[in-house]
Amino acid sequence: MIIVGEKINTSLKGVTEFVRERNAEAIQELAVSQAELGADYIDVNCGTLVDEEVTALPWLVETVQQAVDSPCCIDSPDPAALKAALALHKGGPMINSITAEAGRYQEMIGLVQEYQARIVALLIDDTNGISPDAEVRIGIGCRLIEQLAEDGVPIGDIYIDPLIQPVSTGADMGNVALRTIRALRERYPEVHFMCGLSNISFGIPERGLLNRTYLAMCMAEGLDGAVLDPKNARMMSMITAGEALLNRDKGCRKYLKAHRKGLLV
Repeated sequence: MIIVGEKINTSLKGVTEFVRERNAEAIQELAVSQAELGADYIDVNCGTLVDEEVTALPWLVETVQQAVDSPCCIDSPDPAALKAALALHKGGPMINSITAEAGRYQEMIGLVQEYQARIVALLIDDTNGISPDAEVRIGIGCRLIEQLAEDGVPIGDIYIDPLIQPVSTGADMGNVALRTIRALRERYPEVHFMCGLSNISFGIPERGLLNRTYLAMCMAEGLDGAVLDPKNARMMSMITAGEALLNRDKGCRKYLKAHRKGLLV
């Protein structure tokens, strides 16, 4: 399971101030704590600071990578900010995100190619936007994967986001994403899947329980990446157990190691 640590995001309390004040120590503490708890990528997102994103995003990348060896998942809709950040990134970056919308695709594909970045691809196009229909999402996914491959992106560098939406606003939304993952996994077994999980439980009590349960269901369908808080011990324990049960953990080594360290709760 590929874990993208979500805590360096200016939409979260306190992070806006850290970035505006260029508080490197606070940002690096967030990066180190996530890397130590199992984050494979450190998400960097300062999209709420629209007027200074072009300078703030590269600062975040440089600051994070001074403290940890982990690559960054660079999250921005602004090509100029992305380019500035990618130019400073060490190692193989991930970009979040591209869509099948013609304008957005053309803005992003050049950066993906230039920096040989892994890419999170959202199942959105100009005609349907975010469709509530699984078959529409599957069709968009097929077109996106084929277009990215045609443009030279290795299949294994594509991370499809099936677009998790709240069951509080649409009772079938959980099933829509599950069906989407299942169908695209069957057609493109080398493609990865990455999601922001917590939307599923928006507006409902005991959100942690719903999030953990739904993540286990998504993993069974083929999800192998998630943007989440690696400090969430219950979530991380569920992932460790799920990988053991799905035969993604040879000899249950990771599970046994986590047990010996007292990390399973």
